[in-house]
Amino acid sequence: PPLLSLDRIDVMVPRTRRLRSTGLARLVRSHGMPTPQRIAGVPVAPVPRALADAVAQLDDAGAVRRLLTEAVRGGHCEPAAVVRELNQARLLTRPHVIDAVDSLLAEGRAIAEDRLYEMVREYGLPDPLWNVDLRLPGGPHLGGVDAYWPDQAVAVELDTRAPRHGLRPELQEESDGLEWAEYARKREHLERLGITVVHITPRKLRESLEQQATVVRTALMASVDREPAAYVMVLPH
Repeated sequence: PPLLSLDRIDVMVPRTRRLRSTGLARLVRSHGMPTPQRIAGVPVAPVPRALADAVAQLDDAGAVRRLLTEAVRGGHCEPAAVVRELNQARLLTRPHVIDAVDSLLAEGRAIAEDRLYEMVREYGLPDPLWNVDLRLPGGPHLGGVDAYWPDQAVAVELDTRAPRHGLRPELQEESDGLEWAEYARKREHLERLGITVVHITPRKLRESLEQQATVVRTALMASVDREPAAYVMVLPH
């Protein structure tokens, strides 16, 4: 809303500062100060941090769910960033917050898939096989992909990873690294078989849909210059 319409502004300050709330300025003391973003010239907390600070004051599960869902649906932030801030604030031990996060992640995944469908439709890409598992004939399971063009051996995989529930913040970086390593191993395995994997994040789909369509189209066109890929079985996911 316009700044002049606000009857209160929360002002984040380091916990060690000797200041008091006054007028419409209510102080919010913080151990860690986020890097501010400027809106209308005013330095404000990034949306994920603002959400975490708001959720810390809420006990109503419905209100928490609506707040998080509105932020993601409105394109203000990605679910993974919100969950990371909630974890950093040690809020993922509260059952009503965990329930809201489960809904948020499902919502974020659905939004990203809708944008992927829109990208294929709006930019005239050939129709892929959606949400399939790849497997070597008589061999191991290679993993699931969100879209696959078998004639060109091109796959698209959405990165919708999010921090794990209840993991201590100091262990989250290690967990992220292990999960990313698993993604990388899967991608390398597929590419050794001659399958090109295009890795897309929900943020890229939100901010640069046309650019992501160009990346996928380039991979499809480049398939004619590559050696034929290994034969893989394509199964419903």
